[in-house]
Amino acid sequence: MNTLTEPSSARRDRSYDVARERSDVLQQIIDDPTSPAHAELRMLTGDRPTGALHIGHYLASLRNRVALQDKGVETYVIIADYQVITDRDQIGAMRQNVRGLVLDYLAAGIDPARSTIFCHSAVPALNQLMLPFLSLITDAELRRNPTVKEELAATGARALSGLLLTYPVHQAADILFCHGNVVPVGRDQLPHVEQTRLIARRFNTRYAGGATVFAEPDALLSPTPNVLGIDGHKMAKSRGNAIALSATADETADLIRRARTDSERTITYEPDRRPEVASMLETAARFLGDSPQSLAEQIGHGGAARLKAVTTAAVNDGLADHRARRAELAEDLSYVDQILREGNSRANEVAEKTLQRVREVMDMAY
Repeated sequence: MNTLTEPSSARRDRSYDVARERSDVLQQIIDDPTSPAHAELRMLTGDRPTGALHIGHYLASLRNRVALQDKGVETYVIIADYQVITDRDQIGAMRQNVRGLVLDYLAAGIDPARSTIFCHSAVPALNQLMLPFLSLITDAELRRNPTVKEELAATGARALSGLLLTYPVHQAADILFCHGNVVPVGRDQLPHVEQTRLIARRFNTRYAGGATVFAEPDALLSPTPNVLGIDGHKMAKSRGNAIALSATADETADLIRRARTDSERTITYEPDRRPEVASMLETAARFLGDSPQSLAEQIGHGGAARLKAVTTAAVNDGLADHRARRAELAEDLSYVDQILREGNSRANEVAEKTLQRVREVMDMAY
């Protein structure tokens, strides 16, 4: 089939299949510390400080980051504070939110001796990379990015900001400044990695005469599907359907108790027909290391009350150690600030080195 006439859905599926193959190869390298390529692994991951992290972050990303760190993958965790203003008029309690992220990172097991935690705005050289990168991508390519398209559709009459339009390029700079080659993402974020690969390829061709200044990073596709909130929809801070990692056991119990289910007495796992029930089963099962189908059979005729009790116990027991460590760390915020300063310093060293190399290949090292 001519790729020009191929349906866009088919192109996306084909692109995903190729990325899946690369991800599988990458996972094999991660799992084999004797592989020569293992020593070259460098992961870039992170979050926007728009509020408290929730159990969706914990199940889908935090635990995986710690596992990769513990397997010897050099780890960079970016707190993308500049990206907060891509789609928001107000930045909120930024310092509080940033500290909250660091607390959850440390409590989850991110080790500052082995991983670099840093803030976007504290690394000028990283952001300066956007200028040459912007020359390598077209307006049309940016507008085709799913995130940009979704935000543009959601803005209504509001004009698309230049920062939001160039959001994919900012993400490319995040990944490439540290020469990240392991980027853990879900399928919905894959276009950002593909655009980063394109920018890296074009930079090498246009400015470096074909030499590899930036290797093309690979997506490490997450095996964990989106974690649903207490309302059966994707868990998100903006929806108000999330259980924060910083919530107390009582607050968690209250949120789950008030969550909507349905009137059927027998608990079954049917995501399409019973999304709220399925959401609770999936959440509890992930904390318990079980399957939602098996858990539904165990609860059986116990109804919503039993389902909620099982889910509450699973979440609170699963987060008990995390919350205890987080509370202890929160007693000394000066330590949290110190970790961030040290991470910012390390990230600046790496970014300055990368920017200097960029200047040299572009004949701009004066």
